[in-house]
Amino acid sequence: MVTTTTTGRDGTLKFKFDPEVPDTELKEQLKSLPTARGVLITFPLRGKGVVGRLVGGYKETHSLPEGGNGEEGEDGAQDFHFIQLGSTGIWSIEGQEQWVTRHSAYDKGDARAVAEDELLALGGCVLNLSGLWGGDRLVRHWIDRVAGTKEVLAGKKSLHMVHGVDVARGVVGVLEGWDKGKASGERWMLTDLMVYDWWELILGYAGQIDEENGDREREGKQIKWIGELMEEQGARALPRSMEELGRCYDSREFWNTFGIMPVRGRV
Repeated sequence: MVTTTTTGRDGTLKFKFDPEVPDTELKEQLKSLPTARGVLITFPLRGKGVVGRLVGGYKETHSLPEGGNGEEGEDGAQDFHFIQLGSTGIWSIEGQEQWVTRHSAYDKGDARAVAEDELLALGGCVLNLSGLWGGDRLVRHWIDRVAGTKEVLAGKKSLHMVHGVDVARGVVGVLEGWDKGKASGERWMLTDLMVYDWWELILGYAGQIDEENGDREREGKQIKWIGELMEEQGARALPRSMEELGRCYDSREFWNTFGIMPVRGRV
């Protein structure tokens, strides 16, 4: 496995995709990348034409022994398997149904969704991730930023997450299931199968943070506000019901299709 970064840090290959450069320059940059059947795109692509240049340029500058420059093999499978990591944010639209699946309506005008649709049309696969966590990316670190005022906290309802370990396991599952017709041209939604209540998480973490910091700052803010909001909104206990939380993501189809389950839940 070879990894790229924009700086080439920690032994990675240096590569930064610039959709504005001429084709000749882009192809020269792509030539420096190794040939791989599975290509995972972790940086966001936006708008029309961008995916075509990246995927087309890679196919023109690389070839695989079994099937040449990304042409279809005898089994109908694409030699190059392009996977784009996206966001579940494309499903955040007006009038959305409560339980959202990968088949639900999404914002087709969203710049990232436009690029994703282009990749799907080219036979690629898109994995739309809910909130990514793991390592230093922890929900407890976000409390002051996402709930800085009572008014903001009042609007916090459902939260969906997925751990980096489960994303990696999902990517492996997609690559292994590609030639079985499970991935090419498919958009998948990834969560850890849980719907979290922001209030429950904040109430659970705020006191711990105060104890670690040796103060009572959040006890007088977020903890106090949650108590007031529960009274004002008639929430008898936490977590609130699915109906109260509003948008809920149902990602069972991904895990069932690829025969795996998330192993890092409970943020």
